[in-house]
Amino acid sequence: MGMPPTPARSSADVARAVTRAYERYGRKADEWRRTYEARGGRVYCGAGCAACCNMPIRVSLAEALVTAAALTPAQARGMAEHAAAVIANAQSAGGDDEYVHRHRTEVGFCPLLDRATGACTAYAARPTRCRDTFSAFPAVYCAVGTLETMTPRQLAQYHRDVARTPGTDGEWHFIAPLEHLSEPIWTAAARAMQDAWGVQVWGDYWVLTTLARDDAFMAAVEAGRPRDAWAVARRRRLAHPTVLELG
Repeated sequence: MGMPPTPARSSADVARAVTRAYERYGRKADEWRRTYEARGGRVYCGAGCAACCNMPIRVSLAEALVTAAALTPAQARGMAEHAAAVIANAQSAGGDDEYVHRHRTEVGFCPLLDRATGACTAYAARPTRCRDTFSAFPAVYCAVGTLETMTPRQLAQYHRDVARTPGTDGEWHFIAPLEHLSEPIWTAAARAMQDAWGVQVWGDYWVLTTLARDDAFMAAVEAGRPRDAWAVARRRRLAHPTVLELG
């Protein structure tokens, strides 16, 4: 049997696999979007639009490594503070719906968001879900509370409008093909982690990005020791089954 990869090479290879997948997705998404708009479709997302930046995000550790490597010390502190709030929400939420709602209303906007300009301060290192979420409706429909406070009549009209809007899945206003095109990123991340470490790690974006900067956590993952990695996360108070999956 060959020797296992060194930790530095292991992490670098995993991150590179994701970066290459991001690039492939970007090319395909740009091509699809040009065709869509040429046929009269409209994508409302753009610079300064941040209505979705308070949504919880599930990522792979492979993606988190890409973001973690790009952070300044100040950004890393902000991510760690956000991760602590995510954990507190996971520990007390009564279910998935409450978890998501409180994430958006109480945990709040991603610390990498510049609230003054609506710009992401780590845009080039953003994860898959931030890359593939596009709206065929104005930003107000992505904001927390818009759909939740609609009357039954308004909601019925919303679904009728969605059903006749090209590019949606017929039920919600997000552009489905751009999400489907990103699936190879998830596949590439899973394969890279499995090949390098024999372990896959998935979970909350802010929790995993914080743990990706923890040498003890990464050493345990790269050695294929998920129990040890969980123990490190628990010591950091960042271990909860809602936001961290090791296996």
